[in-house]
Amino acid sequence: MKAKLATFAVMLLFWVILSGMFDAFHLSLGVICCLLIAHFSHDLLFFGDGKYSNTKSLLGLLAYLPWLFYEIVLANLQVAYIVLNPRMYDLLDPHVIRFKTKLKRPISKVTLAQSITLTPGTITVSIHDDEFSVYALTRSASDSLPGAMEERVARALESER
Repeated sequence: MKAKLATFAVMLLFWVILSGMFDAFHLSLGVICCLLIAHFSHDLLFFGDGKYSNTKSLLGLLAYLPWLFYEIVLANLQVAYIVLNPRMYDLLDPHVIRFKTKLKRPISKVTLAQSITLTPGTITVSIHDDEFSVYALTRSASDSLPGAMEERVARALESER
């Protein structure tokens, strides 16, 4: 029940911030929509199996995000360099790589997959059990996978209570 209430509160807060409408019609519509979303999808926002602390995971994720933003900026600069370079075709080496992850929690795997996709030059194509398939634009992008990103996700989300 706490997960449903928390999901409702988060969704309603975003509804109010993003809509900017404060009249009775829009607020009541927002409440109804947020109640439905909270009822049907509360386990998506607050996923847990009881073995892990949501508070610890949230703190770990907040510590992980600045590093991820830094990596996204670096990857943007690398892709911009490749695109603007007159020898662009010599620098490109697109291919799909596969690797096994040591991550066990579904939320950790999804976080790693989304982090890879958010980083320019790489896209997570699929996750099947513990195997990731990732499209990489260059050889250096594929060589860095899973690497530090997997380690940081593990540190942020995989530690037990």
